[in-house]
Amino acid sequence: MSAPSLSSSPHLFPDGLPLPRRYWAILGIILAIVVTVLDSTIVNVALPSIARDFGASAAASIWVVNAYQLAILMLLLPLASLGEIVGYRRVSQTGIIVFTLASIACALAPSLLTLSIARAIQGVGAAGIMSVNAALVRFTYPQRSLGRAIGINGFAVATAAAVGPTIAAGILAVAHWRWLFGINVPIGILALCLALWAWPASPRSSRALNYVGALLYAGAFGALLSGLESLAHHAATPLAVAQIALGVALGWLLTRHELPRAAPLLPFDLLRRPIFALSILTSVCSFMAQMTALVALPFEIQRLGHSAVETGLFITPWPVALAITAPIAGRLADRYPAGILGGLGLMVMATGLLLLAFFPATGTSFGLIWRMALCGLGFGFFQSPNNRTIMAAAPRERSGAAGGMLSAARLLGQTLGAAGVAIVFRVYLGAGSNIALCAAAALALTGSLVSLVRLKHAPA
Repeated sequence: MSAPSLSSSPHLFPDGLPLPRRYWAILGIILAIVVTVLDSTIVNVALPSIARDFGASAAASIWVVNAYQLAILMLLLPLASLGEIVGYRRVSQTGIIVFTLASIACALAPSLLTLSIARAIQGVGAAGIMSVNAALVRFTYPQRSLGRAIGINGFAVATAAAVGPTIAAGILAVAHWRWLFGINVPIGILALCLALWAWPASPRSSRALNYVGALLYAGAFGALLSGLESLAHHAATPLAVAQIALGVALGWLLTRHELPRAAPLLPFDLLRRPIFALSILTSVCSFMAQMTALVALPFEIQRLGHSAVETGLFITPWPVALAITAPIAGRLADRYPAGILGGLGLMVMATGLLLLAFFPATGTSFGLIWRMALCGLGFGFFQSPNNRTIMAAAPRERSGAAGGMLSAARLLGQTLGAAGVAIVFRVYLGAGSNIALCAAAALALTGSLVSLVRLKHAPA
């Protein structure tokens, strides 16, 4: 017997959950996504300690970060597709369990190799959570409040990203780095309890899991991103070129395999909708701009003569402004087109980035602070409306694919931005940070123009 569909059993999948269950559900969703975002940021601070404890090189310790990110990117869309088949809450609940158990393994890891493997498994769990996060939000809140709900979710993610390094520094000041993973356990248990009790049901597709497409997708993204990482940190080695070539070849096979399918793993059915495709492209451009800037800014600020501690304080206004703006922009997105909100927001961000790129050496601390806040404010007015448009542009039964693409666009943009900065630094010695900020401004302006083009195709 096939699983019920949205159209055949509308009473099973109402437009949002009733109160107060809705609040408990969104709390569980936020806890789950926040813990995965925290683990993307807090571990970076502990890398020197991890390398020292295991007697490893700094380059080898980077795999503690790369293994996590690579596992997420390779599994996002396959797990989003699985969510449409078995239910979004089941995929996310399993992801929480895997993530929590892997966190215990990370905390107890006896070697760097074991820790890296445990981090990869943790990334599998994080992919399960991230892949269906937006879909769960969509089924938790009514359609009329979707922008508000995504704004709340965006606020939580931005806050987690902002306080991650601070939390890591606080833990490392009083405890061993292993506790960075240990704190995930109680949060994971609480999120799982809320997930089992409060999370909404969703329609299930009767189609079989696309194993071939999943393998091709994982292989293509894994090879491409590994090759780009090698290219970014080293010369154009034969291995890096071979990895990129393999990724391109597997990507071509993936496209050939997925195009004829009614509900492809790589959602060409949704990408044929101009409003969806333009929103995804806007997302990639904007997250490339954000990551390019956030990687380059510490070098640029320290080049101006500030200390590492001062650098951290100067960057803080960016995520703080983003966290404040995200829920406001989410509410506005329920009333105004995302093309306008996102376009103007990214213009403001591009302006802030250009002002930072040409910031004078004699400039004041306040001058740095308000420029940072301007960038965060602009990005905040883009993010929530754009995410709402991506989800609203897809049929409810394809919410998993839309949410998976939303997360994939964010992580792909961040990965490309970080790799791009590494290449710029290697080519332009001494002036790389300034050039990277100019490139970030150009990317933000490109994203703004793409966002405005959406006004010709459909309302937000």
